[in-house]
Amino acid sequence: MSNQLKRTAVRTARVSDELLSAETRRDESLKSQPWLNRNVGGMTVTSFLSDTGHEMVTAVLPGFLGTIGVAAGALGWIEGISDAASSSVKLGAGWYSDRIGHRKGIVTFGYFLTGTALALFAAAASWPLLLLGRLVSWFGRGIRSPLRDAMLADSVSPEARGRAFGLHRAGDTAGAVLGPLAAVGLLAMLPSEPPSAPFRAIFLLSLVPGIASAGAFAVLVREIPRPANHALRLWLAVKELPNRYTRFLRGVGLFGMGDFSHTLLILAASQLLTPVHGAVRAAQMAALLYALRNVLYAGASFPIGVLADKVEKQKLLALGYVLGVVASLGTALLFAIHLTSLAPLIAIFSIAGIYIAAEDALEGAIPADLVNVETRGTAYGLLGAVNGGGDLVASALVGTAWAVLSPAAAFCLSGLLMLAGAWLTFRNRPNPSEGGHAE
Repeated sequence: MSNQLKRTAVRTARVSDELLSAETRRDESLKSQPWLNRNVGGMTVTSFLSDTGHEMVTAVLPGFLGTIGVAAGALGWIEGISDAASSSVKLGAGWYSDRIGHRKGIVTFGYFLTGTALALFAAAASWPLLLLGRLVSWFGRGIRSPLRDAMLADSVSPEARGRAFGLHRAGDTAGAVLGPLAAVGLLAMLPSEPPSAPFRAIFLLSLVPGIASAGAFAVLVREIPRPANHALRLWLAVKELPNRYTRFLRGVGLFGMGDFSHTLLILAASQLLTPVHGAVRAAQMAALLYALRNVLYAGASFPIGVLADKVEKQKLLALGYVLGVVASLGTALLFAIHLTSLAPLIAIFSIAGIYIAAEDALEGAIPADLVNVETRGTAYGLLGAVNGGGDLVASALVGTAWAVLSPAAAFCLSGLLMLAGAWLTFRNRPNPSEGGHAE
């Protein structure tokens, strides 16, 4: 057994040396090329299409719940359980891609699942089919997200990662703007009898951009060849991640425990506006607020990415986390004082868009600076698992506190956890002696 372990260690070290050498050559080559290349553009288009379909569904789902008699608290659990399913596969998918040396096929399949499963909502009469559709969709998201981020990081030089991730998130969010706007327009145009009918039609129409996203990734994105590492073991890959990366994950995880699904923010707006505007009008207004949030998300992502290439990324991320605190505590305040006017909701959704832009762009760009190339897929998978675990806690916590205590208490608790995560992220920034990039 000792000799076998030695042979495994030698093979792993040889593959590691090959990967590091290949990465060095690729980084030098990428420095002389435009950062906006085929892969960056292809992944941006793919995410635009995927989010268009997904956000068509997300924007109207809270309104659909009322038409089939599903309680608000159930939404938090559906989101939380789905996030847990997603996170449970992210680490394994990331490690497996490091082991086999290929990612594209898995990512394409993940986009197909994400783009088609939510159409199951069209047949839902209660919560079980909603949960099934969300579970399958989020399983697809779980196997594709860390691998796609690793492919994006491999496609540009280290000096341009902030811009690449910022542009990708901007394209992703442009779809998240178009999706809710399309959903609102369809709600106004489609027959409203029975009340659930227009919602069901929107769920089916989301198949068009969803399937197109998988096709776009398959056609537009090229796999960058890399050696397989069949000797790589999951526990060893996780164990070899550097301390600077595990410290980064602690702050991400703590913030994530308060970072609830923004479907609940749409629900909050719907409930606050319903007494004045009625249920249907309130659902439309909430969807438009969500579209505004996504406009700010799209508009801020690339500038934040550009700034991240010039300043300390984790410090900038901590500042973005603080904006999340403001959005959560602001929502709690609206419920506490029973304020139903539109202006403060516009402010909260705008702040939410900016903090999500910082969170997604920077959490995507930072890992490649902290880990070595041979475990990059594993690192992104572990980040996804930590985020997914946080999402489970946050959505379930907010949903349960909403039902048992009050919406104000739920969002206040969320804001306090976010604040703790922001503080830990700022405090745990890399020491100068550790360097700015992976060794």
